[in-house]
Amino acid sequence: MKIADFKLEVFFNQYEFSAPHLLAQSDCESMTVRELLALEEGAAEKFQECWLGYTEVEGGLALRREIAGLYESLGPEDILVHVGAQEAIFADMNVVLEPGDHVICQFPTYQSLYEVARAIGCSLSRWELRQGEGGWQADVDELAGLIRPETRLIIVNSPNNPTGYELNAEERQVIVEIARKAGIAVFSDEVYKGLAYTGERLPWFADLYENAVSLGVMSKAYGLAGLRVGWVATRNRELYEKMARFKHYLTICGSAPSEFLATLALRHGPSLLARNLEIIQANLEESDRFFAQHAPLFQYNRPLAGPIAFHRVNAPVEDFCSDLRKAKGVLLLPGSVYDYPGNYFRMGYGRRDFRTCLGLLQEYLAERGLG
Repeated sequence: MKIADFKLEVFFNQYEFSAPHLLAQSDCESMTVRELLALEEGAAEKFQECWLGYTEVEGGLALRREIAGLYESLGPEDILVHVGAQEAIFADMNVVLEPGDHVICQFPTYQSLYEVARAIGCSLSRWELRQGEGGWQADVDELAGLIRPETRLIIVNSPNNPTGYELNAEERQVIVEIARKAGIAVFSDEVYKGLAYTGERLPWFADLYENAVSLGVMSKAYGLAGLRVGWVATRNRELYEKMARFKHYLTICGSAPSEFLATLALRHGPSLLARNLEIIQANLEESDRFFAQHAPLFQYNRPLAGPIAFHRVNAPVEDFCSDLRKAKGVLLLPGSVYDYPGNYFRMGYGRRDFRTCLGLLQEYLAERGLG
């Protein structure tokens, strides 16, 4: 397979560990192994007894039980653990799709959700989120109009990376009805699940539709990217088995220490999510004040859920982000990384140092006569 460069990962490989101030990150605040083990009495001692042999291809039963507890209608047998989310995306696309198939993908979104399909030889239609006066908007009627006889898969990402748009309950149900009527599978990237500002518990697509796959990961909402633990959940048994066999050619199985720590984290998942939501909410308050002060310069698209947003600057975005990084060491992600026009940039809200980064951005604007 020949596949295009992953622009976002190329960008972060270049700047993520050299820029001192990260204002573009898509994950939430992380923690040390010591802090995670401290959540449960006796966990540190048990971790030292973790057996360093191979783990099960499907993922350890204890971990799959914890993951299954996130769903209404799924059990451990419906959960397939992967090394991060990327492996799961790659496996699903290769199992479901054939050259010549047609795929509909929400846009803008994480590049691998559609790039792997294109590399397989599929044609692609973008179901685009649109800029409205009050933020981003989705049109499910437009989605229905993109269906073709050869359409095999609808790909959605909610809460969305990079816009922070979240499909509501009605929109989810309409998507399921469209897919079921046409006999089309759904792949739903839901790695920010649990970070709804309203506290509303919207259903996973795997709970709504028997031919859907829901993607989850420890990296984003839980802030534990270093564990490299992701998963898919599906009631489609045939698809599950095919993905498990495909995994034999990828990682085969996961890391035993990572699975132990992920299981522990999920037992305390509500407290981890609450902590990260508290950070995001505090940062959004700072953001509200900042963008109100600089309204002529920016289009402020306050996110509906999750730790990221996609704003617009009334200036060439590549130059703006590059100059900010060089002048103040603050990293923002230009929207061109998503192949999205219009001078948009991604801003991250999940880290505790957000206020410091925003202060440096404020200084930069003042020094450039933009503040």
